Amino acid sequence: MSIQVFGMPVSRGVAIGRAMLVASSRVDVAHYYVPAERAEHEIQRLRQARDAVAAEIGALQRDLPAEAPAEISALLDVHLMLLHDDALILATKHWIVERHYNAEWALSAQLEVLARQFDEMEDDYLRERKADLEQVVERLLRHMAHDGDVAPSLSAQARDFAGEDPLVLVANDVAPADMLHFKGSVFTGFVTEVGGRTSHTAIVARSLDIPAVVGAREASRLIRQDDWVVIDGDAGVVIVNPSAIVLEEYRFRQRQSELERARLNRLRHTPAVTLDGEAIELLANIELPDDAPTAVTSGAVGVGLFRSEFLFMNRAGDLPDEDEQFEAYRAAVLAMGGLPVTIRTVDIGADKPLERMSVSELRHEHQLNPALGLRAIRWSLAEPSMFRQQLRALLRASAFGKLRILFPMVAHVSEIRATLEALARARTQLDEAGRAYGPVELGAMIEVPAAALMIDQFLTHFDFVSIGTNDLIQYTLAIDRADEAVSHLYDPWHPAVLHLIEHTIRRANAAGKSVCVCGEMAGDPAFTDLLLAMGLRSFSMHPSRVASVKQRVLRADTRRLAAGVARVLGAESPSAEAALAFAGSVPN
Repeated sequence: MSIQVFGMPVSRGVAIGRAMLVASSRVDVAHYYVPAERAEHEIQRLRQARDAVAAEIGALQRDLPAEAPAEISALLDVHLMLLHDDALILATKHWIVERHYNAEWALSAQLEVLARQFDEMEDDYLRERKADLEQVVERLLRHMAHDGDVAPSLSAQARDFAGEDPLVLVANDVAPADMLHFKGSVFTGFVTEVGGRTSHTAIVARSLDIPAVVGAREASRLIRQDDWVVIDGDAGVVIVNPSAIVLEEYRFRQRQSELERARLNRLRHTPAVTLDGEAIELLANIELPDDAPTAVTSGAVGVGLFRSEFLFMNRAGDLPDEDEQFEAYRAAVLAMGGLPVTIRTVDIGADKPLERMSVSELRHEHQLNPALGLRAIRWSLAEPSMFRQQLRALLRASAFGKLRILFPMVAHVSEIRATLEALARARTQLDEAGRAYGPVELGAMIEVPAAALMIDQFLTHFDFVSIGTNDLIQYTLAIDRADEAVSHLYDPWHPAVLHLIEHTIRRANAAGKSVCVCGEMAGDPAFTDLLLAMGLRSFSMHPSRVASVKQRVLRADTRRLAAGVARVLGAESPSAEAALAFAGSVPN
């Protein structure tokens, strides 16, 4: 009998195969007390396991294939940081010495303490790092359980099980190290019981372009070993033991998807020009300098958003100084080979204070609502020395290529003035030190309603604006995307959101200033026609989405699309109206 399991679609496409179930990531451990004289022996076991896991992760990083996505190396860095964090190892020793727990019990007890701290975090990205912590602890426990023997990888286990049939993995979660084995392995897709759009499984799945559904909480209960499974990565549905008709339908979709991917791959270096001759700028979002080559190979004509906060995160207080930042920004600029690079100043703060980045201190006791607290430009202006340090590094890097600086979450004219004054001071300091720097364009993120409504004033101070649709939706609708009780109300098609976006684009175009959308909407082809109709000519997205959006652009006629935008904005159900208004926009 066919059944359906529902989760969250995080990586598109169809995968078909036999289910390989992997037990929950929590390892069963023995619980017993140890006498005081054995405490040092238990601590030594813990230390040996930590060193072995660190060596294992280090070897994985060194052996990463050249084509491996940069996200995987970054996630392995996170695991190394957690592995050496005092909040994990020193606190575990405390359980051994003070409570006389054996090493495995002590480690499990400290995991529970830290897991509760992560659960209380407001920021969805940080909260989902609990899964990384659990996987680090699992590796430590497995080493202690096997006396240091390395457990076989999921892919190695699968080779003995697969036979000639393709496999899909069903697990509580999937570690980054095991994700390395996906490309070209027997696994064609995966389903996890936990995770969200910003979980590491989702991030890596998108970068590897592997069909995936996460957050399917009943998967292990409803799917049995060896069941035939269809993963619909577009709808977030897992079909277990599909009928012959359904299976054939999905196999047809799978073949069509493969042909479509091949066609999209051929578009990588095709100029993004609409049918009526409008040139469209398709840019890439990146997190680290190592992501720049992927942006180039995707066909992007520049970087529309370099999230500089990723240079600062997971550093355990050892933050990058001016020279380290300069080298990172210069590396990204040089890697883009003359193409423009837009770097956003740190969008961090509230429950992510940079001066306290250890696991034990990622807290928000003093913030009633971190999303509305001291974050982004507010945090930078509250830390003028660090802010000027970043600005000096950015200005120095601008001597090596076309670099633009983007300021996040600006809402007040007073913030604009303070930001420009900080930039002027940074230039003066470079002049006094005899440091070279080049010209830069300055931009503001439009991600709070106040900024969208004040767009005319903003445009008198900035050379360009970028619309961050993720936060703009959240703040316009007063929806915390991480809160499952209200996340269903997070609606990018909400009329109020669309009016703010259209108003921003129209006023920027009227002022002759560049405007870009760099949130999730930019990389979703469902919104491409509407954004083009509104007058948008610059999109920035994950590199893997560039080809899909380009295909939509090449089929669009902006003059025909523009005729339907008023109908969409005036509709009670804009998504349904858009389907009707733009259905005939492309001539046969």
